[in-house]
Amino acid sequence: MISHDLEILINFAIKRSNRLSHEFLSLESLLVDLLKDSGIRKIVANCGINIKQIESELANFLDDSSNFRILSEAEILELNLQHFPDEKIRMAAASEGIRYNPETTQSFQRVLQRAAMHVQSSGKREIGAINVLVAMMEERNSFALYTLEHHGLDRFTLVREIAHGVDRPTTEPDSELEGVEVQKDESSSAIARFTRNLNNLAHEGRIDPIVGRQDELKALTQIFCRRGKNNPLIVGESGVGKTALVDGLAWSIVHKKGLEALKNYVVYALDMALVLAGAKYRGEFEERLHRLIVELEERSDSGESVVLFIDDIHTIMGAGSVNGGSMDASGLLKSALNSGKIRCLGITTHSEYRKFIERDSAFARRFRKVELLAPTSTETLKILQGVSAKFEKHHQVKYSLGILRQIIQLSEKYLADRQFPDKAIDIMDEVGASLRLEGDSKRKKVTNRDIERVISSEARVPRESVATEERDRLKNLAKNLKLLIFGQDQAISTVSDAVLLSRAGIGGEDQPWANFLFTGPTGVGKTELARQLAIGLGIHFVRFDMSEYMEKHAVAKLIGAPPGYIGHDQGGALTDAIKQHPHAVLLLDEIEKAHPDIFNILLQVMDHGVLTDSQGRKSDFRNTILIMTTNAGAREMDGGRISLGKNGTNRDMGKHDKAIRNFFSPEFRNRLDAIINFNSLSREFILQIVDKFLYQLELKLVEKRVSITVNQATKNWLAEKGYDPKMGARPLIRVIEDKISKPLSREILFGKLVAGGEVKVVLLANNQIGFNY
Repeated sequence: MISHDLEILINFAIKRSNRLSHEFLSLESLLVDLLKDSGIRKIVANCGINIKQIESELANFLDDSSNFRILSEAEILELNLQHFPDEKIRMAAASEGIRYNPETTQSFQRVLQRAAMHVQSSGKREIGAINVLVAMMEERNSFALYTLEHHGLDRFTLVREIAHGVDRPTTEPDSELEGVEVQKDESSSAIARFTRNLNNLAHEGRIDPIVGRQDELKALTQIFCRRGKNNPLIVGESGVGKTALVDGLAWSIVHKKGLEALKNYVVYALDMALVLAGAKYRGEFEERLHRLIVELEERSDSGESVVLFIDDIHTIMGAGSVNGGSMDASGLLKSALNSGKIRCLGITTHSEYRKFIERDSAFARRFRKVELLAPTSTETLKILQGVSAKFEKHHQVKYSLGILRQIIQLSEKYLADRQFPDKAIDIMDEVGASLRLEGDSKRKKVTNRDIERVISSEARVPRESVATEERDRLKNLAKNLKLLIFGQDQAISTVSDAVLLSRAGIGGEDQPWANFLFTGPTGVGKTELARQLAIGLGIHFVRFDMSEYMEKHAVAKLIGAPPGYIGHDQGGALTDAIKQHPHAVLLLDEIEKAHPDIFNILLQVMDHGVLTDSQGRKSDFRNTILIMTTNAGAREMDGGRISLGKNGTNRDMGKHDKAIRNFFSPEFRNRLDAIINFNSLSREFILQIVDKFLYQLELKLVEKRVSITVNQATKNWLAEKGYDPKMGARPLIRVIEDKISKPLSREILFGKLVAGGEVKVVLLANNQIGFNY
């Protein structure tokens, strides 16, 4: 597709051919108009070519009738009628100076085809004027190419100039206004244009003092006082307060708060976007940065201790380089740091440090790394107390100490993918903004419900999960679970006791809340207990089907692929899940199907509550409940027995326990809080499960405006048909689905319940299920 600008240039060439009565549209005629394009004119001029001489020679060539076949007036009239049969179109074309469309020469066609192939191979969509000029440089035996080469322009020189960009014009600007702008740009201070003086901002009260972080401030001061390598590089995750630490440094220098060694220091924050903005000429970016460094060094010579602060310092790696050239912003900065006249303070994240800075050892060794960790809950509380006054004044609200503690507690629990203090300050700000929208001019006191509402919205969890106090949840945990899981009271009691032990703070340190192995036949409630436990505690439920991890390489899926393998930068499924939801019930379903290597990484989780992924990032499992289910030994099961692994006792020497011991290694069993054996379901509990499943069906039918009633005889029949001591409750689900759900689905879609209604499910005399609508 020809670009709009090229169409205009070709149209000019057609008009010229009409004016000269040429039968063919030639390359030479097109070249005259290509050289009038401002972009091409600038490129050719930068190659040292005299454009006016080329234009003069082309004009003489086109005016010489011996070089072209000239059409007679009769031939032009005949072509005019052929090309423009419609009179209105013919008159419109004539008004534009076009009476006929000259045929293109073969060389003209070859150049356009060549340009189209070049554009297609480069992935672009439009043929531009510059593409045609490059293609023209390959058209031998043409006067156009002869003229260009005669004046010193070859294809290599042209392509090189295009690839390296357009040099800054060395001549004076054409207009007086443009000259004024250039003069103003050259005379303005690079420091004023491209940096912000943080000391001045601190004087004006536009920077807040930092709360805490005295050890980190001392570390920065100590690095600045070094004779060599006196350039700190703050490395930490997003939200831990890296930028706030730099602002606090500037504030402390200005207000002379304990940093006497830095009393003459001035911190300038570099805005790399401003340095790059508008630098359209090759060398302009380098010149701007060089001018800035020179001005900073001049201030250093005058007695000022200069600190150049670069936020996200990894962005300067490669900034300003042209086509993979070696010189970029980091290269310019390296030479400046060698002089020692200015100091550089940078901040970045761990991942960006490894990805960009660590690879350039020459750049990295000029800095001293300062690790900035997220503050603890206690430190975050002090930070919130320090900044709360400003938020109270802004939002006209009041934050009590209890509210600040709840902000920290809930944000730590439900916003695990973010860091303190950023997430806590965000919640404080969001709560104040939401109360401010209510329009009451009186100062409002923030309540627990306000915090719960905002946390629920931010974390996308149900309001009820956030609102209930954990103490109330734990108190009624066993009671509530027994209302939902039938026939497994002993297993429920063991689980709830272990959870209470951990939450009371007298269990094992640096370990998950609890480590359980659920054993027993299929369909007796092992997975359901794990799911209901998560709901009862108001935390996330994370499930892994271990049948997907049967191969040796499956370990990489859980913790991430090792370096050099595909997917190394994507993390692991298990580590990422816990990093996102550290407060969770983690269910590893059918653990016996997993590869044995997976048991080795679980030992670390159960013992120390930490798992390191392939990139060296640690996932904290200390707030999880680890539950593993297995059907190993199900055939040998003969009752509900509990074996406490941590006590090292194994009272039951039955076949079931022997099968468990044979399958799981001693070091694995010894790290478990309990091996919980689930009983086979008896008939009395099957009736309770029937009621549960029918209630779940009733809730679904309510959405369809259908009310269902099932009599006791039908329930007894369903329990009888669905009872299988070897398969548990799963056959019962299929019986209810086949005998009740499927017939009702037809009536809801096409029959008597399309608009809703009531249905009674009864047991007929022939021992079949009947429906009364």
